[in-house]
Amino acid sequence: MPAESAAFLAKKPSVPPSFDGVDYDDTAALKAAQDSIVREQWVRSMMARLVREELGRCYYREGVNHLAGCGKLRDRYFELLKESKIRGFLFDQQNYVPEK
Repeated sequence: MPAESAAFLAKKPSVPPSFDGVDYDDTAALKAAQDSIVREQWVRSMMARLVREELGRCYYREGVNHLAGCGKLRDRYFELLKESKIRGFLFDQQNYVPEK
């Protein structure tokens, strides 16, 4: 695993992808939470894309036996497909309910 560069670490969000504990009057903290949420959604979307590409290669490689040979990838792709849509942050921000 290659080490993460300084430029990557500088852009990596330091806040969790939620609005828990965010002061809405602090613009920098709010923007950081928004960026973190969108980044997390993009990561999930790209993970689904990578699994889909691998599934296509598996189907091609296995041929008529793809139902038996690619089952695990197919199940993984269907699980990732449920949460891979990029929704943005506005709904979560406007309908935020603090966790207790």
